[in-house]
Amino acid sequence: MKALILLCLLGLALSHTASEWASRTIYQVLTDRMARPDGDTSGCPNLSNYCGGGWAGITNNLGYIQNMGFDAIWVSPVVTNTPNGYHGYWAQNFFTLNSNFGSEQDFINLVSALHARGMWIMLDVVANHAGPTVDTNLDNTNVISPFNQSSYYHPFCNIDWNNQYSIENCWLASLPDLNQTVPYVGNTLLSWISWIVTTYNIDGLRIDTCMEVPTWFWSQFAKASGVYTVCEVDNPSISTNAGYQGIVDGTLNYPLYYLIRDLFQQGQSMYNARSFMQQASSAFSNLNYLGNFVDNHDNPRFLYQYNMINRFQNAIAWSMTWPGIGILYYGDEQAYAGGNDPYNREILWPNLGNTGSQMYTFVTKVVQYRKANQVWNYPWVERYADDNFYCYTRGLAMMAFSNTNNNLQYNVTYHPYQVGQVLCNIFYSTDCVTVLSTGVPVYLNGGETKLYQLQSKETPSEI
Repeated sequence: MKALILLCLLGLALSHTASEWASRTIYQVLTDRMARPDGDTSGCPNLSNYCGGGWAGITNNLGYIQNMGFDAIWVSPVVTNTPNGYHGYWAQNFFTLNSNFGSEQDFINLVSALHARGMWIMLDVVANHAGPTVDTNLDNTNVISPFNQSSYYHPFCNIDWNNQYSIENCWLASLPDLNQTVPYVGNTLLSWISWIVTTYNIDGLRIDTCMEVPTWFWSQFAKASGVYTVCEVDNPSISTNAGYQGIVDGTLNYPLYYLIRDLFQQGQSMYNARSFMQQASSAFSNLNYLGNFVDNHDNPRFLYQYNMINRFQNAIAWSMTWPGIGILYYGDEQAYAGGNDPYNREILWPNLGNTGSQMYTFVTKVVQYRKANQVWNYPWVERYADDNFYCYTRGLAMMAFSNTNNNLQYNVTYHPYQVGQVLCNIFYSTDCVTVLSTGVPVYLNGGETKLYQLQSKETPSEI
């Protein structure tokens, strides 16, 4: 009992708050797809099944991630899955680890290696459903541990996405839906999340399918975890997502995801960013606790839908500097362009040595810019808006974006600088401009983005 109490106290001592997570930048890893533990770099014949990546493979390549500036990784769910559950979302045993990813010691080693580097681990967790071994008649529930009785699940029904009761009580993609109102189910899930966080020193949680479970349960779940929690609420609505903040710390910023696609793929007016921010800042209690992303494992990659690197670079820079925690989906730094699942879940190991590629270099500069200027500590301020141009600042860092291939020239008159100060674009050290009495001259050529900072380090003035 003393050992258990000590373990719980240790876990609480190592936990990190939402405000601490706001300063982090996350690299999302699909565990099975980053690197094989033995270093084998041959291809994968079937992306719909295991390809051989594992925890030791990630540990062996943490330098690839950290050298870009990332100080946290988000890994796939770790529990034992039903057959073919390479992604981790088909739990079979909640209290054992997936041997396809390696041994328990391999996972412990990964967490220890991260912490030794000053990096944190965000664990993906699923409390909505179990793996597909259980059929719609709720036969074979005995194969799921510890939820081995049909009474632990909702009766089968297909989800009506226009009805919240149906969303919370029916089966997602024919996956057996756990009934958290059953005391054994709810209490066991709360014990499980406390156990897995404290046992493996987890720093934060990404919670899967939050819309599919009542919010009262997530409130208990987040409290039991004792760490930062960010929910997947796959919905473009700002108000729907904002309804979860306070229950958990934040949501993955799907509203921003759709805004980014509208601006940089569809070419919609950049003025839309102004109205978006007006709505978001009034709806959310803290935008800095949201998770910003351009790509993830559930949607076709940006470059699959719109194969233009300049737009993609604008999107990445926007997601990393807009209020929120920047998240990069693995492979984006190598310009991966996979389509629908599983083709957006490519193997990374053929490119692990390609640290001089255009996108790897670009991502590195953006992440380091985010950290060097500590953008999370400063308010977001719009400086200029036009149909194809948008500019905002965080402190004395200024970001300029375009969604046209035309060359653009603007004079940003509303700015926080003093006349005579020099701003330089981080992508080209010689691309500097002097602040004039008439404003800051900004030139964007052929759809580029520019991230400006003062030539010499200065303390941000009151804005």
